[in-house]
Amino acid sequence: MTILSPCPPDLRDRFAQLVGSENCRDDEASLRLFSEDIWAVSDHVASLIVAPETTEQLADVVALAHVEGLPISPRGAGMGYTSSYVPAAPKTISIDTTRMDKVLAISPEDMTVTVQAGCSWLALNEALKPHGLRTPFWGPMSGIASTIGGGLSQLNAMFGAGHYGTSSESMIALTMVLADGRTLRTGARGADGDTPFYRHYGPDLAALFCGDSGTLGIKAEVTMRLIRTPAFEDCASFSFGTGEAMLEALAEIARAGLAAETCGFDPGLARVRMKRMSLAQDVKTLGKVIAKEKNLGKGLLAAAKVAFGGRDFIDDGDYSMHIACEGRSKAGVADDIAQVRAIAARFGGTETANTIAKVIRAMPFPPPNSMLGPEGESWAPVHGHVSLSNAPKLLGRIEAYFAEMQPRFDALGIFTGFLFTSLSTNALTIEPVFFWPEGYRPVHAAMVEPSHLARLKQMGSAPEATALVTEARDHIKAICAEFGAAHFQIGRAYDWRRSRDEAFRDVIDAVKAVVDPKGLFNPGGLGFPK
Repeated sequence: MTILSPCPPDLRDRFAQLVGSENCRDDEASLRLFSEDIWAVSDHVASLIVAPETTEQLADVVALAHVEGLPISPRGAGMGYTSSYVPAAPKTISIDTTRMDKVLAISPEDMTVTVQAGCSWLALNEALKPHGLRTPFWGPMSGIASTIGGGLSQLNAMFGAGHYGTSSESMIALTMVLADGRTLRTGARGADGDTPFYRHYGPDLAALFCGDSGTLGIKAEVTMRLIRTPAFEDCASFSFGTGEAMLEALAEIARAGLAAETCGFDPGLARVRMKRMSLAQDVKTLGKVIAKEKNLGKGLLAAAKVAFGGRDFIDDGDYSMHIACEGRSKAGVADDIAQVRAIAARFGGTETANTIAKVIRAMPFPPPNSMLGPEGESWAPVHGHVSLSNAPKLLGRIEAYFAEMQPRFDALGIFTGFLFTSLSTNALTIEPVFFWPEGYRPVHAAMVEPSHLARLKQMGSAPEATALVTEARDHIKAICAEFGAAHFQIGRAYDWRRSRDEAFRDVIDAVKAVVDPKGLFNPGGLGFPK
């Protein structure tokens, strides 16, 4: 039963004075939308949505909430699935950061870019493209909507991560708003104090706010370092008979530092991808592949290879691995691809048409239609980042659990898949995903393309299936804990606090007491008290 706690009109008017009445919302549909994420609906409904446009407005809004003792829930694009930004207490003020979407400064001279925290990864990349520049890590697959502030709060994997790690490893400075409305700026910032150019100047306070799930402050501005966009790239795809063999190859590719990014699928997820794709999407994809090439003839050839590769390039039952390499010279990239091929062959991989690898590079930020299953099923992942040597063992444990659970899954219409990727030279990500016959909700309808949504079924309620998915996700988290796995997007879903030692907990509690003494930022996040 959801708990409604409307914001009193006089208090609403005070927030409206700070950001404009049109930027305060309290209609029930919007409040309920901001009170759910892709996985769950909160027991509490936000009392007011406030959308500031500048750091100063954000600081004023937070200061007013602090004086009134109101919980604060900062929200980016709303694509989370760990109850990280949904209200956990009555009278919560939901801060919509999507108006803070500007690219504030690009400096090719200093190789930095500063953005507001609500800027999407797509918008950042489009702004940098004319300069021939990009950030080292340049976005998750959800980058069409996902915000950079959200990415730092939750952390990201995917584009550029094979070489450069996650989003926080490309960040050099933050402007944070603390719970009382004060601003905190990190990094070396030049003579004027407002030209950040280097991350390390004394203790690295910026790191405290990365992966914090919005519990220690609200990100207002982010400065990231830049690199020149690599001039050459190539892709390769491989098929493996087992997931363990694929992960052994992926680990060796990571150790060698060969791939800009990597992506792998088990047979179940590959089938979902193929089933979801439509002819219209295929045509759009070929156009993107052609546009990706600087030369029209090469673009047509690349598109033809993708088209002739078709959808039957992986044997049913095989695991697929997709690799992108990039660099300053054609010869260097060719050498990297050759080493990738040799590693894949050593672990029993067979090279296949690089259809998926080409499409991922040509369309890095597709519409978020994959947040629903091919028929309209609900979707939710769970994940673990694990050491290179432990990845095959962790996968084996999860696969054994899925085999044990298969009769129960089948009885309730649940099917599963796996996504794999790498993080620099140190970790592999194993992400089991679940699809089950629960109907889509407003959060899905707000993000999925209307034309795609119109083709899907509204499946309604499936409480037994949802309960079993909950049980299975919790069991996988327990398996991950046995292997000492790490997690992004911790929110309220992973028992992070228990994994920390006593001294660590004392330090983080002391930080929380300074930056958020009333415990108003995302109560319950990271295991802090509600």
